[in-house]
Amino acid sequence: MKPSDHPDFYRRPPPDGRSRESTIRLDASGRFWHDGAPVEHPGLIGAFRRWICRHPDDRRYILTNGYDWTYFTVDDAPFAVEHLRIEVDRIVIGLNDGTEEAWDPRGSRIGPGGALYAVVKRNVSGGPYEARFTRHAQTSLAPALVETGHLAAQWAPGDWPTGEQAAGEGGVAVRVGDRIFVIDCESNGRQKSVL
Repeated sequence: MKPSDHPDFYRRPPPDGRSRESTIRLDASGRFWHDGAPVEHPGLIGAFRRWICRHPDDRRYILTNGYDWTYFTVDDAPFAVEHLRIEVDRIVIGLNDGTEEAWDPRGSRIGPGGALYAVVKRNVSGGPYEARFTRHAQTSLAPALVETGHLAAQWAPGDWPTGEQAAGEGGVAVRVGDRIFVIDCESNGRQKSVL
């Protein structure tokens, strides 16, 4: 039994002379820093990626190994989509913590600089979380992209989004199996599934 299995694990005070606050920071490019210096050790980087969680009370980001925990700062998304696999009826995304899951485009959004973000880890402790697609993963999505201009006819007048919004304001459509999802940069993740 790990200490994290105890119901008061996240409410216990830190060890004497220590704080739950840390100077560990995950920057927008997915790089960890400690005391202003980049974390270089591959094993520690991998561990930090696996230890990302949220505090159950205040929902702040923490690193926990099941024996202890500390708060840390996340500048953008806590996870990254490093690669993906397009299958007949789904798209499987591989995250930088070594896990894989089927991508559900609902809740996805296009952020600054055209970066694609996905909602991930919906069913894990502290979830759901957000993951930013790496450039490699985002370009690997090309075979599943659909031209958005012709989708305008599939919505009723006044329904969201219009073809102009989808095509002209950064909209992207992706085919997953026999469904098409439109992801718009202005909508912060509102999509309409087209059957």
